[in-house]
Amino acid sequence: MEDLLQVGVITTTHGVRGEVKVFPTTDDPMRFKKLKKVFLDTGKEKMELEIGQVKFFKNLVILKFRGIDHINEIEKYKGKSLLITREQAVKCGKDEYFIADLIGVEVETEDQQVLGVVRDVLQTGANDVYVVQVEEDSPYRSKVTDKKGEVLLPAIKECILKVDMDSKKMQVHLMPGLLEES
Repeated sequence: MEDLLQVGVITTTHGVRGEVKVFPTTDDPMRFKKLKKVFLDTGKEKMELEIGQVKFFKNLVILKFRGIDHINEIEKYKGKSLLITREQAVKCGKDEYFIADLIGVEVETEDQQVLGVVRDVLQTGANDVYVVQVEEDSPYRSKVTDKKGEVLLPAIKECILKVDMDSKKMQVHLMPGLLEES
């Protein structure tokens, strides 16, 4: 499991006093009001920054970090991720998981046949959708019509039967229509 979780991405600067506009990647952007510090992933290191001020504008969060008072000090970090520790993260409810934790989970059918591995999670309006890369040696590979060998599984109770994060395994029910015969 990841030790640091992404909560936003710096999109651009805001004004000349070192503020930045952040696209939130968390379900609750208001959580930035409660955060005292974040880690900036510079690509080379994780730099700890203390949040001094939080404002909201449309779908973005505007942050001012203590000790960064000029546009030139922060401009080079456009496109970089803001991370928090797992302890700072919102606690997941029953049957809720962090996307970072789901990536790499092995997916098997209810009859213990390996289907593949979760490669991505698409967030739609109704429910999340797990993108599963079907393994080459999976008995279901010949039924996958997608050229990339991917299957999209809706994150609903009828399809996702069990998730065991300790063993990094997910058990699914392949509903009719999810795999099309080629």
